[in-house]
Amino acid sequence: MSTDDESFHPLGQEWEDELETMLDDTEYDSDLGMEMAKDAMRVTKGELSEADFHEKYHEDVMDEFGVDDRPTEEAYEEAKKNAGGFAEMLKSFDGDGDESRRDVMKKMGVGAAAVGLGAWGTAEGGQPNVADESGGHATEAHREGDTQWGMAIDLERCDGCLSCVEACASENNLDQGVNWMYVLDYEDGGADTSQNRLVRPCQHCTDAPCEKVCPTTARHTRDKDGLVLTDYDVCIGCRYCQVACPYGVNYFQWDEPDVSTEEIAANPEHDGEGDMMVDKRGRWVDSRSPRGTMSKCTMCPSRQDGLSGEDKVGTSACEDACPPDAIQFGNMRDEESDPQRYLDNPSRSRTLVQIGAESAIPEVAGLEEDLADADADLESVLEASQDLDEETLQLMKATEIVTENFGEGDADSVDYEQNIIEIFDVLEEHGLDLDSQEVLVGLDLADEPDEDEEFEGADERDAQNALEAFAGTPASNFRLLEDVGTNPNVAYLGNEPGPNAEQVEGPVAYEDTHYERADGSEPNLVDNRKEEVLDEGTVGDVGVSL
Repeated sequence: MSTDDESFHPLGQEWEDELETMLDDTEYDSDLGMEMAKDAMRVTKGELSEADFHEKYHEDVMDEFGVDDRPTEEAYEEAKKNAGGFAEMLKSFDGDGDESRRDVMKKMGVGAAAVGLGAWGTAEGGQPNVADESGGHATEAHREGDTQWGMAIDLERCDGCLSCVEACASENNLDQGVNWMYVLDYEDGGADTSQNRLVRPCQHCTDAPCEKVCPTTARHTRDKDGLVLTDYDVCIGCRYCQVACPYGVNYFQWDEPDVSTEEIAANPEHDGEGDMMVDKRGRWVDSRSPRGTMSKCTMCPSRQDGLSGEDKVGTSACEDACPPDAIQFGNMRDEESDPQRYLDNPSRSRTLVQIGAESAIPEVAGLEEDLADADADLESVLEASQDLDEETLQLMKATEIVTENFGEGDADSVDYEQNIIEIFDVLEEHGLDLDSQEVLVGLDLADEPDEDEEFEGADERDAQNALEAFAGTPASNFRLLEDVGTNPNVAYLGNEPGPNAEQVEGPVAYEDTHYERADGSEPNLVDNRKEEVLDEGTVGDVGVSL
């Protein structure tokens, strides 16, 4: 992912050229799409205000699309204070009530978004995007609410099996090659010859440039939980969002989808209150998109709305399918959520995942039986137990020592913690004091005191060292393209791709991986979608209209 100084796009000049060529194949203005994308990224960087961006392109968007639903309430208020063009038209209205303003805005072509009825987050009672004093965005002021869905992805635990890609495609009934997630293996060149890995879903940016360029607000941020979604009923397929995305995660649905809406709705795996397509607002934002529209990773909004069952809230298909538990999905604004707990102490979280996945934690009944005739000292307990060794007991006790409110909360890792607590209860009932000097010193989790000193108990640093020695520490903690100002809601642990990163083959080939769809078909993940589709017809020809 190299960057070219002459390109506005973070992915470089070659990518920018491909995007421009792609726009040239549509019926819409390529130059307008490229310029809007360039300035949308300037807005996220704080170099251009939201209101100036809307005013700059309003007439051009109206000429090209006949509608401009982009302005937010804040842009409207800011524009009223300024002179010139669009602002003068706004100032000509003196504010005789919401209904009058709505009529004026509709006549201007600005649309319902400017009066709080559109998709810029205002429809659900939140705050619209706002500009800070520098003219850019005050990121945390975009949206009120306690929930922001996102992910922490441990790239060093990812084994490249493609299970997440397969599960996403299956859950959403995607056409072959429409992979909303990718697992990219790469080498960084130079002195570093090791092979690294990057998992790339949509980043669900808090300040998404793709949203800013959408003339119909089909691309929008859901106010209640920060998901960046596409309303397929509103999308016109102009592909401007694809150009404005710094991460290259958007897909255009070239032809009729392989799986019909009827087949999706009839799928017994989707038998909750909804059909995995429409969210609680009644907007078609989930599952695969119809012909002539844009799609991307959605982070499973139907799950988050409880329409797939309450047990699926706070989960995603990719997380559920990941064998090494490399993906942690949850609320990025909650310190006790899975991703935040993982980011806070990766070594602790890796240890819990690893000893849990390898079934290193013994069964309660088996441990009780083993200890029936054993003495209550540490050595006797370890000798008597068939499934509990010294290292496992050390690691279990270390996780408790470094964890505040151990075993409490509703994070996934708490299940592992509860299993540990059950084992500790058996040991304590047997007479082994896990906080005693004998046990903690014996497990290297405390220092032996001098003769004239009192025992000070567990040493948190010793516990952390034990976890790090077992599970390691990630090479880095990063978010992709943080300097662009999008505030992505996917955090990574592991090696960050450098300027010389080059993609190489992974351990599992996309052509060797198959997924099941609602129609019973099982395609592989290879991209074979576009075969000169535009030679047969444009987006307008497939029935997509304003």
